[in-house]
Amino acid sequence: MSLDVTRAEPHLHEARLHEARQRLDHARTSRLAQLQALDESGPSTDDHLSAVQKTAMERVLKEIEAAFARIEDGTYGTCLGCAKPVPPERLEILPYTRYCVACQRRAA
Repeated sequence: MSLDVTRAEPHLHEARLHEARQRLDHARTSRLAQLQALDESGPSTDDHLSAVQKTAMERVLKEIEAAFARIEDGTYGTCLGCAKPVPPERLEILPYTRYCVACQRRAA
């Protein structure tokens, strides 16, 4: 099943969006906690690695915020590459993904 809005299943659609918001909230909370832990760890011999990790987490946080925006504008769950529904299983694993697997491979 896709996350597309259907007239026959509005409650099912809302339940899926609620679950997506919960997954996104969890992902955001986890990344923020990781960033805080990096900031609190102070200087170390692995400063370059810490900087790379911090940059990656900040990038994911931006993706999470963009996913929240897609929920609000009604485009969440639609691939930005091909405009087809992103499989629900993919959204469960990467709730902030913008692309289906095929389009993600092409983008990489």
